[in-house]
Amino acid sequence: MRKNFRRRSLSAPELDITAFMNLMVVLVPFLLITAVFSHISILELNIPPSLENTAIPAEALQLEITIRKNAVEVGDRNHGMIRRIDEQNGQYDFKALSEALQQIKARFPDKTDATILAESDVPYEVLIHVMDATRAVPVFESGSVVQAELFPDISIGDAPRPAEQTP
Repeated sequence: MRKNFRRRSLSAPELDITAFMNLMVVLVPFLLITAVFSHISILELNIPPSLENTAIPAEALQLEITIRKNAVEVGDRNHGMIRRIDEQNGQYDFKALSEALQQIKARFPDKTDATILAESDVPYEVLIHVMDATRAVPVFESGSVVQAELFPDISIGDAPRPAEQTP
């Protein structure tokens, strides 16, 4: 009786991997299909150039869009503010910003770079909306909506303190 007991314990049971193989047959195609639909978009951003190292002529436009707590200021680094767009009912007016940038693009069609300066308390979503309004504008062309380029080369930095708060 002891010999029979030993024989049974010495033989290894067979490993049944049928359930695991079924799982892999279902899981692998599912992961491959979902991997095709995931899309990552990347924006290339630049650091604004320092004022000391720039040798840009004074008459060239250096577009700056400054996001303040209650307004968006569109201006030229060399010549000052071009337009201030105040909040409307507690919301930033991105349509007015887009219109102002379209007017500037009409005057400077070869200009592709802009600097966005944001105060530290500006919400991230507002920064993204300003970037979208700065990069492109939707236009109707041939019966469909296409994105017309405004200023796609964006640099991001911290906004300087307003002039009235400077000591």
